[in-house]
Amino acid sequence: MDLLSLEHFAGCLNETFSADLQGMQAPFVLVEAQPLPIQAPDALRAPFSLVFRNGSPLLFPQQIYRMHHPRLGSTDIFLVPVAQDKEGFLYQAVFN
Repeated sequence: MDLLSLEHFAGCLNETFSADLQGMQAPFVLVEAQPLPIQAPDALRAPFSLVFRNGSPLLFPQQIYRMHHPRLGSTDIFLVPVAQDKEGFLYQAVFN
C-alpha cells in the first residue's frame, strides 16, 4: 500500500477494523478521522489523526497493532489509549 493518508480512512468512519491480539481478533471501530495542522511544507503527506473505539472492558496497551479492514487490507498502526467513555476505550493514531 502507498503512504497512508486521511483519504484512505475517510470513507471508513463507523466501520470495524480488526486487530491481531495474541492470536485472536479484537474489533476497533473508527469513530473519527481528522486532519491535523500542517507543520512542514516538504512533508510527504498532510498529517492526520484517527480515533478508534474498542468496547472491551480491558485497556489495551499503547503499541503497534496489525489492523485489518475489508477494503484497506492490513497495515500496522500505533495506537495509544486516550480516553474511556460509556461504550469503551478510545485509542488514537497520529500520522505525520
